[in-house]
Amino acid sequence: MSATATSTPPPAAAPKVSGGKAGRTRLSFPVILLIIAGALLALSAVRLITGAQDVTSSGQISAMIAMAVPIGLAGLGGLWAERAGVVNIGLEGMMILGTFFGAWAGWQTDPWIGVLAGIAGGMFGGLLHAVATVTFGVDHIISGIAINILALGFTTYFAKLWFNSGEAALKGGSPKQSPPSEEIASITLPGLSSWLRSIEKHEWFFVSDVAGVLGGLVTNLSLLTIVAALLFVMTFLVLWKTSFGLRLRSCGENPVAAESLGVNVYKYKYIAVIVSGGMAGLGGAFLSLVTASIYNEGQTGGRGYIGLAAMIFGNWRPGGLAMGAGLFGYADALQLRSGGESVHALLLLLVVVLLGLAAWKFYRKSLVQAVVSAVIGVGVLAWFLSTDTVPTEFVSATPYVVTLLVLSLSAQRLRMPKADGMRYRKGQGK
Repeated sequence: MSATATSTPPPAAAPKVSGGKAGRTRLSFPVILLIIAGALLALSAVRLITGAQDVTSSGQISAMIAMAVPIGLAGLGGLWAERAGVVNIGLEGMMILGTFFGAWAGWQTDPWIGVLAGIAGGMFGGLLHAVATVTFGVDHIISGIAINILALGFTTYFAKLWFNSGEAALKGGSPKQSPPSEEIASITLPGLSSWLRSIEKHEWFFVSDVAGVLGGLVTNLSLLTIVAALLFVMTFLVLWKTSFGLRLRSCGENPVAAESLGVNVYKYKYIAVIVSGGMAGLGGAFLSLVTASIYNEGQTGGRGYIGLAAMIFGNWRPGGLAMGAGLFGYADALQLRSGGESVHALLLLLVVVLLGLAAWKFYRKSLVQAVVSAVIGVGVLAWFLSTDTVPTEFVSATPYVVTLLVLSLSAQRLRMPKADGMRYRKGQGK
C-alpha cells in the first residue's frame, strides 16, 4: 500500500488533471470582460434596431441583479458541494428553509438576524444531506429530492402554525405568508447615478447602454447584494488559492488518492455540503428579506434548480457561474418588467447567436449540429419578422427556455469533478 501511495500523484494536482479540451474552457478575467462587452454590443444593436429601450436600461439591470443574486448563491452552494464530490440537488429545499427562517426571524427582530437565521436553516438542510450521502452512502439524487420534499412540507406546516395566529396574524401573517420585515439598507451614489441616467436618456449607441448598465449597478444596491458579490470572490480565493481548497477539491477529483496522503475526506465533504446549504439558505433569505420583505409559499420558484444549471453552465467555476446567474436573472427580470415586447426584441439576438453557433460548428466540421443550429436560427428569424410580440405563455417561460438553451449550447465544453456523485468509503482503495 505504501508503494501505491508513493506513486499516486498529490491530491492538490487532481483538480488540474482536466485533459486538453477542458483546460481551454476556463474563463480568465479578460475573457469574461470581452464576453460581457460583446454581449453589450449585441444588446445595443438589438435596442437600436427594434426600439426596445428597456433591454439595457438601469431599471432592467437593477431588476436583473435582484433576480440573479438568489440564483447565483444557490449555484455557489452547488459549486462548494460538487467540488467536494457531492451532488446537491437539494438546493431548492435549502433555499426554501432559508426563505422561511429568514422571514420568521426577520419580522420578529432585525433583518440581519433574519439573514443569519436563513443561513442556519440552509446549513441544517446541508447537514441532513451530508449525513445521508457521506455517512450513510445514500444516493445523492435521492437524498436531495427527499430534502426538497421535507423542506416544503416543514415550511407549509409551520407557516400555518406560526404565521396564522397571535401577533403574526395581527401584523399581516397568513397560512401562506409571513408578516413583513424591515428592509435591508441599500446604497446609491447620487451624483454618479444622476450623471449616468442623463447619458442613458440620450439613447446613444453603446454609450447610453453602458451608462444604463453602470447606473443599475450604483442605484439602490442592497447591502446583501454586496455581501453576495464578496462571497463569489471569497469562494474563488479559498477553493483555488489555499491549501484547504486544494484538499477539498481533491476530494471531488480522487478521494482515494487524497485519503492516501492523509486528507480526512469525510471532514472536507461535510464542510463543503454544510457551506453549500448555508449559501443556498442565504439565497432564500435574500428572496424573503430583500426581494419581497415577506415569506410567501412557493417563493423560490425553482431557483435552486436554475442555480444548479448556472453552476453547470459556468463549468464548476465562480466566474462562469456568475455569468450564468446574470443571464438567467436578466431573462427573468425582462419578462417580469417588459413582457412580450422586449422578449420579442431578444429573438433577434437569439438569431445572431444561433447563426454564429452554426458557423462555428461548421468550421469545427460538426456538420449535423451546424445544420440544426442554422435551421433553428432561420425559424426564429421568420418568427421575429412575422410577429410584433410573443405569446404570454412564452414570456413567462423565458427563464426556463434560456436555461435549456444555454445548457444545450454549453454541454460539450463541460467537465465535472471526476468523483462527483460517487459513493466514498474510507479505505476503499486498499
